[in-house]
Amino acid sequence: MGRIITYPEAIKEAIAQEMARDSSVFVLGQGVDDPKRILGTTKGLLEKFGGNRVFDTPLSEDGMTGVAIGAALGGLRPIHTHIRMDFMLLAMNQIINMAAKMRYMSGGKLFVPLVIRSMIGKSWGQGPQHSQSIYPLFMNIPGLKIFAPSTPYDAKGCLVSAIRDNNPVIFIEHRLLYYQKGHVPRESYTIPFGKARILTQGKDITLIGVSQMAVECLRARHYLQEAGIDAEVIDPVCLSPLDMETIISSVLKTKKLVVIDNAWMKCGLGAEIAACLMEKGLSGDVSVHRMGFEFVPCPTTPALEEYFYPNAKKIAFQAYQMMGREKEHWAPKKNLEIEEVEFKGPF
Repeated sequence: MGRIITYPEAIKEAIAQEMARDSSVFVLGQGVDDPKRILGTTKGLLEKFGGNRVFDTPLSEDGMTGVAIGAALGGLRPIHTHIRMDFMLLAMNQIINMAAKMRYMSGGKLFVPLVIRSMIGKSWGQGPQHSQSIYPLFMNIPGLKIFAPSTPYDAKGCLVSAIRDNNPVIFIEHRLLYYQKGHVPRESYTIPFGKARILTQGKDITLIGVSQMAVECLRARHYLQEAGIDAEVIDPVCLSPLDMETIISSVLKTKKLVVIDNAWMKCGLGAEIAACLMEKGLSGDVSVHRMGFEFVPCPTTPALEEYFYPNAKKIAFQAYQMMGREKEHWAPKKNLEIEEVEFKGPF
């Protein structure tokens, strides 16, 4: 069993171990060498590996993404930190038309082993241009792989897999997950692409939460237990490729599903899962509900954020209604802190 460490410590350890193992791995991005070191995720890397392998970049997302792609084509394995996912919009041509398509357009002769780290989440109210979560845009692009781990254990293993993969990988980190703690082995290990994780077993209803929403689903499960409802919680972990097999197996058991996107619902993960279930002929037997951002720009104020973002109580109440109890008045009796529902690891 591993030590208990934090989410950013798991990310830092994955990067450090891969840089020590493979001299072609290097880190670039805005703030990777500043005093806070991207909330601690690059702490100590500059001192250990030097400025040639860990360096800051100018405010030129498009140009520096091109540099990273060129380095990957030249045989290196860059880890490019975009900090906020919003800023990836400034490099969409490089990511979509260059990185994602290079292997296909070269007949498999060229590879772009590039990892793009990006943060999502509201944090302290950063508003319409700094709180967006646009992973559904990238899920629509062939050639890109996408990880969105919610636990320290998966964060380390997924990042190691991403660094070693020969394809461009988008690695999504929610700011609020940086407070998560869990068991993480000291040795290096990998998490496979396209494999979801069942965080808790249940028989009455399936809850699927992306990134930090997986934590909210665990909190919702505790609330639902007060009402005698047993929820199964699934963390997709990998958004592309998506593990529909695990999802279908759970839904066949519970017959009820709530998908909680960490983004706008329109054309999102919930829509994709619902469509896949329909194509499998399960739509008549299964009740499906989507939750996610309200379809307006991300607000800044806490009062508006309460309406905009899903949370554990909203998830629990939706699940409660889907259990056929919509006419009953019910609300959870207690407020759960995140520490009370941390998923410590698959042990």
